Amino acid sequence: MSNDYFEVNRETWNEKVKVHSKSEMYDLEAFKRGKSSLMPYELKALGDVKGKSLLHLQCHFGQDTLSWSRAGAKCVGIDLSDEGIDLAKQLNEELQLDVEFVRCNVLETSNYVNDTFDVVFTSYGVIGWLPDLKPWGKMIAERLKTGGTFYMVEFHPIVWMFDYIDGKQIMKYGYMQDEAIYEEYEGTYANQDSKMTSKEYGWNHGLSEVVNALIEAGLTIDYLNEYDESPYGVLPDLVKTKSGMYATKAKLYPLIFEIKATKN
Repeated sequence: MSNDYFEVNRETWNEKVKVHSKSEMYDLEAFKRGKSSLMPYELKALGDVKGKSLLHLQCHFGQDTLSWSRAGAKCVGIDLSDEGIDLAKQLNEELQLDVEFVRCNVLETSNYVNDTFDVVFTSYGVIGWLPDLKPWGKMIAERLKTGGTFYMVEFHPIVWMFDYIDGKQIMKYGYMQDEAIYEEYEGTYANQDSKMTSKEYGWNHGLSEVVNALIEAGLTIDYLNEYDESPYGVLPDLVKTKSGMYATKAKLYPLIFEIKATKN
């Protein structure tokens, strides 16, 4: 059944690419002029990537992958969306960079990408599209060189316990929930006024599930950090902080977590 879920999500992401590429949030024109799309968390965690090979999982239309390339990494980006990968390839050509983009389901990455990498990277709104994290962790371990670094920064699982559909926050979903969550709504996080209909299946994964999927795959966790500030103001009622991030008014729970791990 999960292939049907992925197919629905792929079609939705194909539509999202068309809307997101024109949105203020993704600011494609500024990006083309040289603005990096990378955020402080990942820049601090990965530091100087010059000369390193980097695999970017679930890369959307490639802005972060191309930003890592501009920073000197040798990059491969993968994503489920045909439109996303097509646009990423166009941008790569237009910006005269040297990134390889591959369209595939992230869980099947090892069927399409044979190389191993110094860094495997994934960020912001990625694991909620996956029904099971065990094959995800296994694939990450397969694609990392010995001594290589896995780094992820992601919205905190508490964030996904709420339903945000009508601009209100109602706690509705389990912190750890095996069943798929189906949502259908107008618009998308980068443009709420868009007339596109988002139809999507998602899954909630608690922090223990994420960490254990990586440990079971043979990685050593270097750190797990949680933060009450997000670089994206994509949830209702967030306030901008002094650091330029976004937080809930009461700061009662974290919005973001990051994990760095090493393959021994």
